[in-house]
Amino acid sequence: MIRKLKSGKYRLYSRMPDKKTNKRRNLGTFDTLEAAKNHEREIHYFKHH
Repeated sequence: MIRKLKSGKYRLYSRMPDKKTNKRRNLGTFDTLEAAKNHEREIHYFKHH
């Protein structure tokens, strides 16, 4: 899940909330939406290969 921050950057969050904190894990902050989407694709590839 990608959200735009007030600073204009984009942050990638995990899909499932953390069991301990009930919040989504921060998986990285990126300058562009395209960079965030690319990293999300890399994460999904790594999880399934």
